[in-house]
Amino acid sequence: MREDWPAILLVLASLVAGVLVYPYLPDQVPSHWNIKGEVDGYSSRLWGAYGIPLLNAGIYLLMLITPRIDPRRNNYAKFAGTYRILKIMMICFFTGLYLITVLSALGYNISMERLVPLGVSLLIIVIGNLMGKIHHNYFVGIKLPWTLANEAVWRKTHRMAAPLWVIAGLIGVVGAIIGGQTAAVLLFGGLIVAVVVPVIYSYLLYRGLEK
Repeated sequence: MREDWPAILLVLASLVAGVLVYPYLPDQVPSHWNIKGEVDGYSSRLWGAYGIPLLNAGIYLLMLITPRIDPRRNNYAKFAGTYRILKIMMICFFTGLYLITVLSALGYNISMERLVPLGVSLLIIVIGNLMGKIHHNYFVGIKLPWTLANEAVWRKTHRMAAPLWVIAGLIGVVGAIIGGQTAAVLLFGGLIVAVVVPVIYSYLLYRGLEK
């Protein structure tokens, strides 16, 4: 946990921020935006102030516990640095999402249709860069019946998927720069390809090894 201090600091900072901003938030806090950047969902002031900070804390605790209960827990030592970066980046993403959500609720003009796809795209790029370093486990990575059943399929699938995720993230960044509905279309289009292709590839690879 000592090496997790950036993640812990962000979790605590977001909880403190919730206490500070709560009195200033409206009764109905914007919580969802459509692809045009228009608000189409609201939450209570309580959830708007503490929802994401509590989610952040939950994600950190979950990622702290999973290496201890995973049947392949010994493999986590082989990608400990990668796992730590992934943990920190997940907390960074949700902290950033919390920041722009609160600013929007306080009346600031926030371009959600650009910033959210940009944040998601950057997270995808990070995951893509880390994917090839993730060793066989039951909680992190491309968890399919075929990758979990065979370590060779796991390794080859993740190495193949890694550049696809980076490319999908870069396409998402371009969409965020363009803005409008294009941001969501490019982001989800690239992500669908980055998810579907490894699924098909891993299945075909597993079938080939089983013959």
